Amino acid sequence: MFFGEVLGYTRSGNSFKISTIGGEVTLKFINERIVNIFAPIERSEQVSKAIEDLQNKIAQIDLVVLDDQELMISSSALTVEVKNPFRLIFKDVTGKVINEDYLPSIEEKSDIVNVKSVSVCKKLNSDEHFYGFGEKTGFLDKAGEEMEMWCSDIPEPHVPSIHALYKSIPFFVGFNRGEAYGIFFDNTYKTYFDMGKSSPEYYSFAADGGNLDYYFIYGPEIKEVMQNYTYLTGRMNLPPLWVLGYQQCRWSYCPDSQVKEIATMMREQEIPCDVIYLDIDYMDGFRVFTWDEEKFSNPTKMLTELGEMGFKVVTIVDPGVKKDSGYSVYREALQKGYYVRDKDGIPYVGKVWPGDCIFPDFTAEEVRDWWGSLHKSLLDAGVAGIWNDMNEPAIFTIPSEDREPEEVKTMPLTNLHQNDGRQATHDEMHNVYGLMMSKATYQGLSKLSQKRPFVLTRAAYAGIQKYSALWTGDNHSFWDHLEMSLPMCMNLGMSGVAFVGTDVGGFQYDCTPELLSRWVQVGCFTPFFRNHSSKGTKDQEPWAFDMETKEINRKYIRLRYKLMPYIYNVFVEASRSGLPIMRPLVLEYPNDPEVYQIYDQFMFGSSLLVAPVITPGTNYRHIYLPAGEWYDYFTGDKYMGEQHMVFFAPLDVLPLFVKAGSVIPNYEPVNYIGEKKMENLYLEIYPGNGEYEYYEDDGETMAYLHGEYNQTGFTLQDNVESLVITITDLQREYVDGVKDYILHIGDIKAQKVLINEVEEEIIYTADKLIITLSVGEKYEIKIVK
Repeated sequence: MFFGEVLGYTRSGNSFKISTIGGEVTLKFINERIVNIFAPIERSEQVSKAIEDLQNKIAQIDLVVLDDQELMISSSALTVEVKNPFRLIFKDVTGKVINEDYLPSIEEKSDIVNVKSVSVCKKLNSDEHFYGFGEKTGFLDKAGEEMEMWCSDIPEPHVPSIHALYKSIPFFVGFNRGEAYGIFFDNTYKTYFDMGKSSPEYYSFAADGGNLDYYFIYGPEIKEVMQNYTYLTGRMNLPPLWVLGYQQCRWSYCPDSQVKEIATMMREQEIPCDVIYLDIDYMDGFRVFTWDEEKFSNPTKMLTELGEMGFKVVTIVDPGVKKDSGYSVYREALQKGYYVRDKDGIPYVGKVWPGDCIFPDFTAEEVRDWWGSLHKSLLDAGVAGIWNDMNEPAIFTIPSEDREPEEVKTMPLTNLHQNDGRQATHDEMHNVYGLMMSKATYQGLSKLSQKRPFVLTRAAYAGIQKYSALWTGDNHSFWDHLEMSLPMCMNLGMSGVAFVGTDVGGFQYDCTPELLSRWVQVGCFTPFFRNHSSKGTKDQEPWAFDMETKEINRKYIRLRYKLMPYIYNVFVEASRSGLPIMRPLVLEYPNDPEVYQIYDQFMFGSSLLVAPVITPGTNYRHIYLPAGEWYDYFTGDKYMGEQHMVFFAPLDVLPLFVKAGSVIPNYEPVNYIGEKKMENLYLEIYPGNGEYEYYEDDGETMAYLHGEYNQTGFTLQDNVESLVITITDLQREYVDGVKDYILHIGDIKAQKVLINEVEEEIIYTADKLIITLSVGEKYEIKIVK
């Protein structure tokens, strides 16, 4: 927006209302690093579907009034200058400009985002990088690209020219010469981002309607930006531990005998697996919250038997409610007015899998409560989690008279939503429909069970991480899609959503043995690890091809379970800090320009560097190792950082490196989570300087929120004479934790081992120093070299 001349200002605490010729703009400090910029373009009230129960942190804010109605508003970390004509400049405490508005020429104004009703234009630096934007095709760095936020069901192959997919998360991180900031454009209408495609002088973001409402978030570290963005939009609660295991899905495993066959094969082939999914064919005519009694004659018995084998079952639930007077869910929705209405106020009817359907209006709290309660029948039968699909919302056909040219398989933009008391049209509510459905599902499961809910969704808006995991929708069994999955998942992580994944092997088209082998290597280090494929495609279960492919699948699925305590601890960090699990290298190494655009390597947590092979017929790949020392996970070979290298990676080898100074906790082999109680925790120690905190809880309930967990700190101090490992109990309130630590310390020749100053026997196994300790004590282990 171009507000013109500044006329004056008023102050109320940390909020400043600026009067201009073009209207009022309010600047409000949320804390010392977050500033909200709000202008009531369409309505006076400020509302958000992403930000809930925000507690402003009191910050000391200083105001200096300059000449000509110009202001300088400062916290301890950030200064905002208000210029006249209205323009904002954000500076750090040294006076360095972090970000500033761009005032375009008359000619440029006509080009900027097609003069949308709401728009912001920012000066673009020549070496600025952009990350985030949720789920987008293309590479990691979005500088020079244009994108849209409009939740869209795209069955065609996802290619870089597609500007919008299933999720709309209007947040990005700007990174320039080692300093980072974030912008969250909290507008639920269709939004547009031009990150320098139109001009090298500026970038812009805009919306089709609504208010100007964005949050400027200062770092200077990218991690600080992520922490403050998720302070605004929320962080995930810990998921149940079982959902971090391997998961098997197909459209569709049906009837119940085929589900049991898949489960039996998993156990017979000794391939660990925790979850089997049921796609839409388990339902009676695709009616949600029902079972097809011919195909699944006794769901409770089937789910009980699968549970005895160690399997959890997740069922799909779509939003479309079949228009059928004999169907109780439809009758109740109709009777109570729980549906989306058309522009004339009557129930909107659209075609999806069941045929003609009405659609719950999840923007109303009463409807969300009702929808959540409907899951009781599924949970009572033994279902463990819910998979929300088709919730963009996707519609198969749209009457031509109601269809806007830009609409992609969704309901008319003139449809009406209750929106918790303020009626809104679908053009405003479209992007949050999936978020609101997931919220309804999560809250319903929370009320129905004392266990941690698991919800998986296809459509999303900012803040979804509080309620659901995400998968990237209907990908294809293409090498290009394997390649694209890496930056897509990383940018989702950089958008506040840590629990993400893709359909391993690809959903549509036919997978090949080589593609599945390479994809399962990536899946092993993707937060959400599920193999899924479509009707009419080749089977792609781990055993579906040949012995070599099966062995590679087994190898990396077993590795997933071995690393489960490490993986769970990265989830703990994400739940506490909002940091991604699957991280671009720039997040961990922001001072190294070599990593700013690396999209085909990633960090899993802060200790593991993954560099998968993502092209066919390839046994070698180029790898860049950042600063420090690195160990090949499989061979133990040591490499110096800050170097490019060519690495040999035949089909069964995933290039995987461990940062020196790391502690990697391992479990014993299991076929599923909970198969046996873990008494021992195996700790792989990689010499170097570093710190690590190990966390454990019951992995199932919310008791951890009340302090029922254990946490242990590890510190490694390494020099030419010795390696000193300090182990300190930080919290011990979970009584069923591991009993012994078994340390495996590599790359060290011990001349003497002292534990709490007492010399101990030196024991080596397979070139690793072995030390066994009981938990709950403080230890100082000094290994003299």
